[in-house]
Amino acid sequence: MFNKNLVLLVLSQVFSFTAAPITVFLSGIVGSSMTNIKTLATLPVALMIVGTSLGSIFAAFLMSKIGRKLGFMIGCMITSFAGLLAAYSVINFFFILFCFSNLLVGLGTAFSSQYRFAAAESVQKKYIPKSISAILLASMLGALLGPNIASLTKDIISTSTYSGSYLFLSFLTIIPIIFFIFYTNEKSNNEYIEKSKITRNYSELLFQPKFTQAVVGAAIGYATMSFLMTATPISMHIFDGMSINKTGFVIQAHILSMFLPSLFTASLINKYGHSKIMYFGIVFFSLCIFINFLGHNFYNYLFSLMLLGLGWNFLFVSGTSLLILSYEPHEKFKAQGLNDFSVFTTQATGALLAGFILNLYGWKITNILCIPLLIIVIFVVYRSDKLSKEYK
Repeated sequence: MFNKNLVLLVLSQVFSFTAAPITVFLSGIVGSSMTNIKTLATLPVALMIVGTSLGSIFAAFLMSKIGRKLGFMIGCMITSFAGLLAAYSVINFFFILFCFSNLLVGLGTAFSSQYRFAAAESVQKKYIPKSISAILLASMLGALLGPNIASLTKDIISTSTYSGSYLFLSFLTIIPIIFFIFYTNEKSNNEYIEKSKITRNYSELLFQPKFTQAVVGAAIGYATMSFLMTATPISMHIFDGMSINKTGFVIQAHILSMFLPSLFTASLINKYGHSKIMYFGIVFFSLCIFINFLGHNFYNYLFSLMLLGLGWNFLFVSGTSLLILSYEPHEKFKAQGLNDFSVFTTQATGALLAGFILNLYGWKITNILCIPLLIIVIFVVYRSDKLSKEYK
């Protein structure tokens, strides 16, 4: 399964993925120290997610014109520059510029989020789920590496705490450019168009049952995960008074449960199919909600967040690998851009609404609101399978 391109993408993902966890880890803390309006403290993090959402279609479109190799290099340069800009903003106490740097981190992340598609395109069809799992496992290493390096380097510039963290973010995210020097670009999109003159528009893509299943599964999986994950630290630490160490441990366990299942998710998809694994993802999400209703102790939060991560993994890997099979080669950039725009927009919506809903309605209502989203996924998967059988 492994080839040169896939190995280069996996290595690149380890370093590129450090940007998101470092930003989530630090930007709220740094933001609160740079503005007296505390409600704006999480604006930098929100702008990062917005940048990823808005940049998704742009990144896909640009790569359709210049190829993945150069596109990925540009993405690395954007993120690395954003790290330097953030460090400068922290040193000089420029909150607006710091917010803009976080938006640029999101834009760079929109490019690196395409690694999983490039990985899937570099292998045979039967290995697509495994290639995506390999990228997610690399993401786990990046998620562990990033915040730890950020903590170790935060005081490198003694007069400006955390500016060193962003300098190292810049360094880490420029490293993949070295790997992409050896990356072999894919065939030109024009070659595919010549072989197939019919190119569907966005609405035609969305009305294809399997494409809809892939996008809805991944998008709602991300939205639900982001919604509950963002609300959990607030509920644990602020509402229930648990220590920051316990809260941090639950989030770390959640992150591991998001990525570690990738060791076997691909094999399960190959054995049971995309739809059944999506249904299992819904089961894990449902168990997460059920456990959250049983109580507010440490172990309830721990096991529910682990199930949340597992459910996300099943829906995201299934949705992404199914997406690759639901469009023609000449449609790939349009389809991938639309998918990532949908996924990251719903993620941003979930993250932005979490604190508001939790403070307004409480922990139980926050969980109840996820149930209609899961029902939508069940309906879409069932409808897709039914229509696919009718067309055969």
